[in-house]
Amino acid sequence: MDTPTPRSYDPRTFRALTFHDATPRFRDGSDTPRAYLERCLETIAAREPVVKAFVVMNTDNARAAADASSARWKAGKPLSAIDGMPVAIKDLLETRDMPTDFGCAAYNGNHTHRDNAAVWALREAGALILGKTVTAELGGSHPGPTTNPFDATRTPGGSSSGSAAAVAARMVPAALGTQVGGSVIRPAAYCGNIAFKPTQGGINRGERQATSQSTTGVHAGCIEDMWQVAIEIAKRAGGDPGRMGLFGPAAAPEAVKPQCLIVLESEGWAELDGASKKAFAALMDNIARAGVTLLRRKDHAWIEAFEHSIRDSNYVCNTITAWENRWYQAALVENHPDGVSERLKSTVTRALAMNPEDYRVLLSRRAAAQQCHQALAPLADGVIMLSCPGPAPLWPGDKPGQPLAPRPTGDSVFNTPSSMLHAPCVTMPLMSVGGMPLGAQLMGQQHEDARMTALARWMLQAIAPAVV
Repeated sequence: MDTPTPRSYDPRTFRALTFHDATPRFRDGSDTPRAYLERCLETIAAREPVVKAFVVMNTDNARAAADASSARWKAGKPLSAIDGMPVAIKDLLETRDMPTDFGCAAYNGNHTHRDNAAVWALREAGALILGKTVTAELGGSHPGPTTNPFDATRTPGGSSSGSAAAVAARMVPAALGTQVGGSVIRPAAYCGNIAFKPTQGGINRGERQATSQSTTGVHAGCIEDMWQVAIEIAKRAGGDPGRMGLFGPAAAPEAVKPQCLIVLESEGWAELDGASKKAFAALMDNIARAGVTLLRRKDHAWIEAFEHSIRDSNYVCNTITAWENRWYQAALVENHPDGVSERLKSTVTRALAMNPEDYRVLLSRRAAAQQCHQALAPLADGVIMLSCPGPAPLWPGDKPGQPLAPRPTGDSVFNTPSSMLHAPCVTMPLMSVGGMPLGAQLMGQQHEDARMTALARWMLQAIAPAVV
């Protein structure tokens, strides 16, 4: 692996690529979507050889779409606030003009010639579909080649690894990811992005309806772009079948100061390293000094009950998903044994050992946790917790003859609570440890997506980051 000098990250000084602030220049003619795209392509050319965020590029079509967008802005008739925005698409979502390989050798060259619902909505809004980003195999734990933009010896996280890295490396202002356990929030936190995992079913996931926790989310360099991408999709494609979809304003909600937040530990706290605990404690001190009341598990019996209800969220989430995927994945292993990883085969073996009663028990535990979460609503404006278990871990790759690493893209232990609760959350790059990003997330009740975005916007504006 190419291992250049790490690019130290500091949330106080790092400036992500943004789009919303470029549109006034599109209106007055001092910039154009085509010129903006060309700057993105220059960055990709410079950084992609090491970061390895993309599977395939859609450069010619993106340039043609950028020219059409430039003409619309010149005429004063953009299709939306994201008309001309270059967006990268996780390679689990279908695209009519690029193959969808799912990060899996068994699907190499798979080309459906149709768009995922969110991709279709982005095109309708005038966004430029610039390329497909690397995903862990089938959205699971077997990693692709992508490296962390701030240290190529570390993982960018998974499974939305390429989407997270592309935004963090300033290649694109926004990218789509998906999350079943922790695949949007964790890689965003490892890479220093802002990201949004909506209420379950808030953004129509199109053809990806097989599992009960899969959620389409957005990585971005700022709150404004994050929300705008999400709401433009929701306005056109709605939510999942049978779901109400994403609610909220046509532009990013204004910042709102929370009065009270619950500080959640979750099952990951016991294994967290000391430096990350120190950074999180410093951030909580900064929030408290800003006048926000913080409640912890010892402050109220309902909070303690909630902590108890999510004490094994990793197991519950991962096992539910393994059961729901087992039929199609078992067939894939049977028909393409050389086209799938040993990690996937191991997951399928465990899932095939389950029975329907095992699955029912897990669903009951998930429902009980959701009830405990709902009980917290009168106590606070939301929950704040870490987005990842420390900075991105080193990842040298699997070593021949040695056991496979159980979590090569990092541990989703701080992400599975929001997934099992079907709750919205926003991760914020408000900490760094040893020159690497560390995220904090706000989680709310179902359908409080806009509210969590407003609280996150305030926090990003008002709270000093913690650097350890």
